[in-house]
Amino acid sequence: METVSAPPAPSSGVRRGLSGGELLRKVVHMSMGLFALSLRWLGPFWGAVLALTALAFNLFLFPRLGGRRLWRQHEVSRGSSIGIVLYPLAVLILILVFYRRLEVAAAAWGILAFGDGMASVVGMQFGRRKLPWNPGKSWLGSIAYVFFGGMAAAALLLWTAPGQYSPAFALTCGLVTALLAAGLESLPQGLDDNIGVPLLSGLFLLGLLLTQGRWDDFWAQEGLATRLLLAAAVNAALAGLAYAAKTVDRSGLVVGFLVGFSIFAFAGWQGFLILLTFFIIGSACTKIGYRRKAAAKLAQEKGGRRGARHALANAGVGMACALFLALTPHPVLFGLALAGAFATAASDTASSEIGQLLGRRTFLLTTFRPVPRGTEGAVSVEGTLAGVIASLVIGGLGALLGLYPWLGVAFVAVAAFVGTTFESLVGAALEKRNLLDNEALNFLNTLVGALVAAAFAPLVVP
Repeated sequence: METVSAPPAPSSGVRRGLSGGELLRKVVHMSMGLFALSLRWLGPFWGAVLALTALAFNLFLFPRLGGRRLWRQHEVSRGSSIGIVLYPLAVLILILVFYRRLEVAAAAWGILAFGDGMASVVGMQFGRRKLPWNPGKSWLGSIAYVFFGGMAAAALLLWTAPGQYSPAFALTCGLVTALLAAGLESLPQGLDDNIGVPLLSGLFLLGLLLTQGRWDDFWAQEGLATRLLLAAAVNAALAGLAYAAKTVDRSGLVVGFLVGFSIFAFAGWQGFLILLTFFIIGSACTKIGYRRKAAAKLAQEKGGRRGARHALANAGVGMACALFLALTPHPVLFGLALAGAFATAASDTASSEIGQLLGRRTFLLTTFRPVPRGTEGAVSVEGTLAGVIASLVIGGLGALLGLYPWLGVAFVAVAAFVGTTFESLVGAALEKRNLLDNEALNFLNTLVGALVAAAFAPLVVP
């Protein structure tokens, strides 16, 4: 496990020059990734024991055995290093979550070790051009993250599960997953990314691995070319209308088109109709009483226009579910996940916008104390009811379109309620401390909604 802390600044930063101490920290960081090779023989139980032992060692013994020499100055002043705890904890979580598919845990570990490590080395030493959305990171550092993380993931997939994947498929899955991880790691959040990024990477990688052997059938299906052309035309027209109606800005126009096109291409018009319904619900709730909300300083900025980050935060999980719906042998599971993600997003928007407009009494779930409308994490009866109605609309539409049986409607609504409640709790605890922004919370609540809905699949599948 890692015996040094993760940097508080982004790992692919543009700081000129790499100090000897930082290089040593990253060498240790990456060398610990070599222990991922042992999962092939250890199995889930002894792998978890290894991670737990490393966690205890880093937490209690390493600082007393000279490990403080590898701490950064601010960690020495604080008297603790969170990174030496989060690294082995992340590995432990990966092994426990993916105990049936240890190659996924090993590959995600590889991305954490070698992608993040080389991003720091390359970015700090050579990175000059900053990322537009995060000036603390460089393009070159992020490219290094994708390349080295992807190569490590592919190698560990082939090593941990010998003969199960072709080299080309493993390399493709590793690079695509590392690209996602680099994108997540580049976001300017206040939380350490040693836990969230590996876990999200592992979930996405597992979905990609389930598509093995099904791509040829997808590309050969009858009518695909017509569907792709229709998807492009419909989304171009709707993106233009949304921009003209001032519900999206330019970045939202471009990313919204790509999201809509992808969902239409993989999940068909049925999946796209769910996305469109969410967009209509969200836009309508935002516009209702906008002047009144603006006067109270509760309205969305830019006149309610949504940007690229908002589109990805609310529809990124749904886009991944659409891909897996089309290319895995679990269409009902991912149909529920797709509906759960968009039902959560619709419920969150409706409860927030309607609650701010009509809520008579708003309170925090963490304390149950009344707070002003618009307080992050606050809920109201009126907003909650609006959210439940929105989730039922999305859930009912999914059943009507044949994505899952009608029993799934109740589970989608439950998933949306869990997702929005999760956001209220986390928002009250973290966003006000500037550890997570609104887009990050939206992404997390749609992910929770999708996972909860998918968990009910065994009860829904005939």
